[in-house]
Amino acid sequence: MPISLDNLSLTLAVALFGLCTLVIGFVGTKLTGIVDNLADRTGLGEAMAGAVLLGMATSLSGIVVSVTSAWTDKPELAMSNALGGIAAQTVFLAFADIVHKRANLEHAAASLGNMIQGGLLLCLLSLLLVGHFAPEWTIWQIHPITPLLFIAYLYGLRLVKTSRANPMWRPARTRETRPDVPEEASNERSLTFLWLLFLLLGASIGIAGWVLERSATVIAEETGLSQAAVGVLLTSVATSLPELVTTVAAVRQGALTLAVAGIIGGNAFDTLFAAASDVAYRGGSIYHAIPDHVSLWVALSILMTSVLILGLLYRQERGPGRIGFESASIISLYLAGIIMLMTG
Repeated sequence: MPISLDNLSLTLAVALFGLCTLVIGFVGTKLTGIVDNLADRTGLGEAMAGAVLLGMATSLSGIVVSVTSAWTDKPELAMSNALGGIAAQTVFLAFADIVHKRANLEHAAASLGNMIQGGLLLCLLSLLLVGHFAPEWTIWQIHPITPLLFIAYLYGLRLVKTSRANPMWRPARTRETRPDVPEEASNERSLTFLWLLFLLLGASIGIAGWVLERSATVIAEETGLSQAAVGVLLTSVATSLPELVTTVAAVRQGALTLAVAGIIGGNAFDTLFAAASDVAYRGGSIYHAIPDHVSLWVALSILMTSVLILGLLYRQERGPGRIGFESASIISLYLAGIIMLMTG
């Protein structure tokens, strides 16, 4: 008789949550090395590989959660999962800054590609706000903002690729700067094998993330949390764990540009969770089906991303507590958002 993940006991749900976290931690560490190798072997570069390969692979579980929630008429959970994930992953970059003790991470990993991706993320988040306040027009139950999100994302990736081939701006080099320079191949594994391994590891994260989300949902139901609280505090954090693991692993491996690009690129991709959820939601525009306390997380994500870009531009070498001012600010903003959510 098959076991239903919808009828788990609280004890089993907590056990599954812990087990999946360990699986994601192990697989995520391996995935970072594979993507770093692919970035060098294919000529994509760490910024582009972080945005497309690492960002998408680690976001597989999150998009499953949002689309499934929208399809089952839970738009608040779908959007809070997407937006909470963006905020949580930005905080993960602050944690990675703590791990990188030599200097401020944003100082060492400043690159044109990461700056363009940050600007793209601000544009995509702003489009989500426009969709919320625009008239509730739909075509086949899909709001016009949805295709614009996909178009803007693809155009932004094109800008990142073009800027790598013909950069018009470069960060000043310092003793702590870690430029994105391809390393010599350290093994004889073929490019085909690396791609297959990447797909296998990505699928493993997706499956583990799905089981993780189901166990988190059971925990939430047993504790009586709201859909917004479940999305922001549980499913978004649970499905974002691959980003935390891969970012810290990238920092430890010295792939600093990849670490920053994985978060910013992953966040840009995560805005498409909302677009995909709008397609799946059959009740009209999903942007108009969410309450203001969920839209607040769009504004918070814009603010946190803006602070991050300021950190990449200012490039403070050392700040309070051996982290940059932007990392301290991002953590404070996230905690303030949680307080507003729980007390609102």
